[in-house]
Amino acid sequence: MADLSNRDPNKLNSHIEVMFEDVFGEPDGVRSMDCIWKNSYSCFECGKNLCYKIMTTLCGLCIALEWGCEFAMLTFHHVWCWTPCLRDFSITMGCAKKFFQTCLSCCVAPCCEAIGAFFSKVKIEKS
Repeated sequence: MADLSNRDPNKLNSHIEVMFEDVFGEPDGVRSMDCIWKNSYSCFECGKNLCYKIMTTLCGLCIALEWGCEFAMLTFHHVWCWTPCLRDFSITMGCAKKFFQTCLSCCVAPCCEAIGAFFSKVKIEKS
């Protein structure tokens, strides 16, 4: 059930909280008339809230339905396509990994050990 009191419990949209004071501020030394400042605040809040309510009324349900379908399709693809595909790939590559490890152990490891033994005898002196 939707929480009607706390509609952003995970603070997903805290970066777009815009208040009148975040947009308008008169510096010291210049002041509009008090009635203009108060009415500007009222107009800003009314315009912001009214526009948001109109947009959510006209588009909110359709957009929510679209995003619900989008996340359902995403979940469907992960459950029925991507996860089995990745599991198949992991199993297949596990066999290839064992094959290449064996080849490297037989062919490359002896060469590396020989080169390591050769260079272990090198002495560097500072003169």
